Amino acid sequence: MSSFIHLVCDYAPGDMAWAEIVAALSCKLHDDTRIHTTSVHAFDTISTGFILAQLALTPNKLRPSNVLVFANTAPRRDRKEARPNNEGEGLLFATLKNGVQVLAVNAGNSLSFIKNDIQELWSTNVEEQGSQFRSRDYFPLAVSKASRSDFSFIKNKLAIAEIVPDEPKDIVGYVDSFGNIKTTIRSGDSKLEHLTPGTRLKISIGSQSKTATVATGSFNILEGDLAFSPGSSGHDKRYWELFKRGGSAADEFAHPVAGAAVKIQPA
Repeated sequence: MSSFIHLVCDYAPGDMAWAEIVAALSCKLHDDTRIHTTSVHAFDTISTGFILAQLALTPNKLRPSNVLVFANTAPRRDRKEARPNNEGEGLLFATLKNGVQVLAVNAGNSLSFIKNDIQELWSTNVEEQGSQFRSRDYFPLAVSKASRSDFSFIKNKLAIAEIVPDEPKDIVGYVDSFGNIKTTIRSGDSKLEHLTPGTRLKISIGSQSKTATVATGSFNILEGDLAFSPGSSGHDKRYWELFKRGGSAADEFAHPVAGAAVKIQPA
């Protein structure tokens, strides 16, 4: 039985949708089950996938036992033609190699960052049409069943390689509330091999280019400096991020969206 559910959705913090979906879930979950909500921008499956991986792959000592992650970003962009009866992307169920369970809408890159960690991937019999607000009207029952280890909602086992896109490379993965820009460039990438603390780089995101200093942490640079260093995300293979001590890297780069290309050159 899942005692802790991470809920990742593209609703603004405090939006009415949060109140409705949490209420709908609470009606069906065991009273002892805790829910934590995390917001991403509308239709942003890249940030959804980035956050999902960070939460689902957290080491055992830093997460409650029996965690379930429910990722619900459904832009309905898998087909351009009109969608009858509010049809949307299907809901998938995954079990990870570390034992964490995931329910996620089959949209964009929502599952990309855990692709190599998925043990089994299943389609579900959850309705794909009939409501504009499936996350309130249909999805809570599947979440409730998964939390109780009732797998009557799963349908067909899927080929992971055929369903889940690869993790996108060299882009903005997520921008946090401090304005730190978390990229999808990971430790071990060949582009990082020659970098040593103090190296100056020209970093371009979209039309914005800035000079940053390679650092080993958030506080070993001067106040106001822009730095590029291994960040706090990615666990044993950390993602590198841009941060400005005492300021906002996102401000420096005109608030890039997740998916924006990141280019690194010598300064």
